[in-house]
Amino acid sequence: MNDAVEGEHVNVEFARLVRSRRSVNEFAARQVDAALVESAIELACWAPNHRRTEPWRFYLIGDASRRVIAELNAALVRVKQGKRAAEVKLRRWLAVPGWLVLTCQRHADALREREDYAACCSAAQNLMLALWSAGIGTKWTTGAVTRDREFFAALDLDPQREFVVGLFWYGYPAAVADSQRKPLAEVLTVKA
Repeated sequence: MNDAVEGEHVNVEFARLVRSRRSVNEFAARQVDAALVESAIELACWAPNHRRTEPWRFYLIGDASRRVIAELNAALVRVKQGKRAAEVKLRRWLAVPGWLVLTCQRHADALREREDYAACCSAAQNLMLALWSAGIGTKWTTGAVTRDREFFAALDLDPQREFVVGLFWYGYPAAVADSQRKPLAEVLTVKA
Protein backbone atom coordinates (compact mmCIF):
# COMPACT_ATOMS: atom_id res chain seq x y z
CA MET A 1 0.00 0.00 0.00
CA ASN A 2 1.21 3.54 -0.77
CA ASP A 3 2.49 5.23 2.42
CA ALA A 4 0.84 8.52 1.48
CA VAL A 5 -2.68 7.11 1.14
CA GLU A 6 -4.60 4.96 3.58
CA GLY A 7 -7.79 3.66 2.02
CA GLU A 8 -9.59 6.62 0.55
CA HIS A 9 -8.11 9.26 2.84
CA VAL A 10 -4.94 11.28 2.72
CA ASN A 11 -2.40 10.39 5.39
CA VAL A 12 -3.49 12.01 8.65
CA GLU A 13 -0.02 13.29 9.57
CA PHE A 14 0.44 14.89 6.15
CA ALA A 15 -3.01 16.52 6.37
CA ARG A 16 -2.11 17.90 9.82
CA LEU A 17 1.16 19.29 8.49
CA VAL A 18 -0.50 21.05 5.55
CA ARG A 19 -3.39 22.44 7.62
CA SER A 20 -1.16 23.68 10.44
CA ARG A 21 1.44 25.53 8.31
CA ARG A 22 1.18 29.30 8.62
CA SER A 23 3.10 32.31 7.45
CA VAL A 24 5.15 33.46 10.41
CA ASN A 25 5.65 37.15 11.09
CA GLU A 26 7.40 36.93 14.46
CA PHE A 27 10.52 34.82 14.92
CA ALA A 28 12.50 33.82 17.99
CA ALA A 29 16.15 34.97 17.98
CA ARG A 30 17.38 31.35 17.83
CA GLN A 31 19.34 30.42 14.69
CA VAL A 32 18.34 27.50 12.47
CA ASP A 33 20.92 24.80 11.72
CA ALA A 34 22.20 25.28 8.15
CA ALA A 35 22.05 21.52 7.48
CA LEU A 36 18.33 21.55 8.24
CA VAL A 37 17.77 24.38 5.74
CA GLU A 38 19.85 22.64 3.10
CA SER A 39 17.84 19.46 3.63
CA ALA A 40 14.61 21.42 3.08
CA ILE A 41 16.04 22.97 -0.10
CA GLU A 42 16.95 19.51 -1.37
CA LEU A 43 13.33 18.41 -0.81
CA ALA A 44 12.11 21.55 -2.56
CA CYS A 45 13.95 20.39 -5.66
CA TRP A 46 11.65 17.36 -5.89
CA ALA A 47 8.79 19.59 -7.02
CA PRO A 48 7.13 18.69 -10.31
CA ASN A 49 8.64 20.55 -13.26
CA HIS A 50 7.56 20.22 -16.86
CA ARG A 51 10.29 18.81 -19.10
CA ARG A 52 12.48 18.40 -15.98
CA THR A 53 13.77 21.94 -16.38
CA GLU A 54 14.59 22.39 -12.68
CA PRO A 55 14.32 26.18 -13.14
CA TRP A 56 14.77 27.08 -9.47
CA ARG A 57 17.83 28.62 -7.90
CA PHE A 58 18.18 29.14 -4.15
CA TYR A 59 20.31 31.77 -2.45
CA LEU A 60 20.99 31.68 1.29
CA ILE A 61 21.46 35.27 2.40
CA GLY A 62 24.19 36.14 4.90
CA ASP A 63 24.39 39.05 7.30
CA ALA A 64 26.03 41.55 4.94
CA SER A 65 23.55 41.01 2.10
CA ARG A 66 20.64 40.91 4.55
CA ARG A 67 21.61 44.34 5.86
CA VAL A 68 21.88 45.79 2.33
CA ILE A 69 18.44 44.41 1.42
CA ALA A 70 16.84 45.54 4.69
CA GLU A 71 18.24 49.06 4.23
CA LEU A 72 17.09 49.13 0.60
CA ASN A 73 13.61 48.09 1.71
CA ALA A 74 13.62 50.74 4.44
CA ALA A 75 14.52 53.38 1.82
CA LEU A 76 11.58 52.27 -0.33
CA VAL A 77 9.27 52.41 2.70
CA ARG A 78 10.60 55.85 3.66
CA VAL A 79 9.54 57.27 0.28
CA LYS A 80 5.97 55.98 0.61
CA GLN A 81 5.33 55.98 4.37
CA GLY A 82 7.90 58.24 6.01
CA LYS A 83 10.92 58.00 8.27
CA ARG A 84 9.22 56.39 11.30
CA ALA A 85 7.69 53.54 9.23
CA ALA A 86 11.08 52.95 7.57
CA GLU A 87 12.85 52.69 10.95
CA VAL A 88 10.27 50.22 12.26
CA LYS A 89 10.53 48.13 9.10
CA LEU A 90 14.34 48.12 9.21
CA ARG A 91 14.39 46.88 12.83
CA ARG A 92 11.81 44.22 12.05
CA TRP A 93 13.66 42.94 8.98
CA LEU A 94 17.04 42.83 10.71
CA ALA A 95 15.52 40.74 13.52
CA VAL A 96 14.56 37.90 11.14
CA PRO A 97 17.08 35.07 11.74
CA GLY A 98 17.13 33.37 8.33
CA TRP A 99 16.76 34.62 4.76
CA LEU A 100 16.59 32.75 1.49
CA VAL A 101 15.77 33.90 -2.04
CA LEU A 102 14.20 31.64 -4.64
CA THR A 103 14.55 32.63 -8.28
CA CYS A 104 13.29 31.20 -11.55
CA GLN A 105 15.39 31.04 -14.68
CA ARG A 106 14.02 33.14 -17.54
CA HIS A 107 13.13 31.59 -20.87
CA ALA A 108 12.40 33.16 -24.26
CA ASP A 109 9.27 31.02 -24.60
CA ALA A 110 6.53 32.66 -22.48
CA LEU A 111 4.67 29.39 -21.93
CA ARG A 112 7.83 27.63 -20.76
CA GLU A 113 8.61 30.51 -18.39
CA ARG A 114 5.07 30.30 -16.98
CA GLU A 115 5.41 26.54 -16.47
CA ASP A 116 8.79 27.07 -14.82
CA TYR A 117 7.32 29.68 -12.47
CA ALA A 118 4.60 27.20 -11.49
CA ALA A 119 7.32 24.63 -10.78
CA CYS A 120 9.16 27.14 -8.59
CA CYS A 121 5.95 27.81 -6.64
CA SER A 122 5.62 24.05 -6.09
CA ALA A 123 9.23 24.02 -4.89
CA ALA A 124 8.40 26.86 -2.51
CA GLN A 125 5.55 24.84 -1.00
CA ASN A 126 7.84 21.82 -0.59
CA LEU A 127 10.41 24.05 1.11
CA MET A 128 7.90 25.58 3.51
CA LEU A 129 6.34 22.22 4.41
CA ALA A 130 9.75 20.60 4.93
CA LEU A 131 10.80 23.41 7.26
CA TRP A 132 7.44 23.40 9.06
CA SER A 133 7.78 19.67 9.70
CA ALA A 134 10.95 20.52 11.66
CA GLY A 135 9.28 23.33 13.63
CA ILE A 136 10.67 26.11 11.43
CA GLY A 137 8.27 28.82 10.29
CA THR A 138 8.51 30.78 7.05
CA LYS A 139 7.17 33.88 5.43
CA TRP A 140 7.12 34.16 1.63
CA THR A 141 7.30 37.79 0.57
CA THR A 142 7.23 39.31 -2.91
CA GLY A 143 7.38 43.00 -2.02
CA ALA A 144 8.69 45.79 -4.22
CA VAL A 145 12.23 45.33 -2.90
CA THR A 146 12.44 41.93 -4.65
CA ARG A 147 11.95 43.64 -8.02
CA ASP A 148 14.34 46.51 -7.41
CA ARG A 149 17.55 46.57 -9.48
CA GLU A 150 19.57 47.22 -6.31
CA PHE A 151 18.21 43.98 -4.81
CA PHE A 152 19.56 42.10 -7.83
CA ALA A 153 22.87 43.93 -7.54
CA ALA A 154 23.18 43.14 -3.82
CA LEU A 155 22.89 39.42 -4.59
CA ASP A 156 24.81 39.55 -7.87
CA LEU A 157 21.77 38.30 -9.79
CA ASP A 158 21.23 38.97 -13.48
CA PRO A 159 17.60 40.07 -14.09
CA GLN A 160 17.99 39.04 -17.73
CA ARG A 161 18.65 35.44 -16.64
CA GLU A 162 16.36 35.02 -13.61
CA PHE A 163 13.54 36.66 -11.71
CA VAL A 164 12.67 36.50 -8.03
CA VAL A 165 9.89 34.11 -7.04
CA GLY A 166 10.17 35.18 -3.43
CA LEU A 167 12.20 36.23 -0.47
CA PHE A 168 11.67 33.69 2.29
CA TRP A 169 12.22 34.45 5.92
CA TYR A 170 12.63 31.46 8.19
CA GLY A 171 13.19 30.71 11.84
CA TYR A 172 11.64 29.31 14.96
CA PRO A 173 8.25 30.97 15.41
CA ALA A 174 7.76 33.37 18.32
CA ALA A 175 4.04 33.35 17.50
CA VAL A 176 1.80 31.51 15.05
CA ALA A 177 -1.42 33.09 13.87
CA ASP A 178 -4.63 31.15 13.40
CA SER A 179 -6.06 30.84 9.92
CA GLN A 180 -9.21 29.49 8.31
CA ARG A 181 -10.06 28.39 4.79
CA LYS A 182 -13.33 28.44 2.91
CA PRO A 183 -15.35 25.23 3.02
CA LEU A 184 -14.61 22.88 0.12
CA ALA A 185 -18.12 23.44 -1.26
CA GLU A 186 -17.23 27.09 -1.95
CA VAL A 187 -14.16 26.34 -4.05
CA LEU A 188 -14.97 23.00 -5.71
CA THR A 189 -17.18 22.53 -8.76
CA VAL A 190 -17.75 19.03 -10.09
CA LYS A 191 -18.43 18.97 -13.85
CA ALA A 192 -20.16 16.05 -15.49
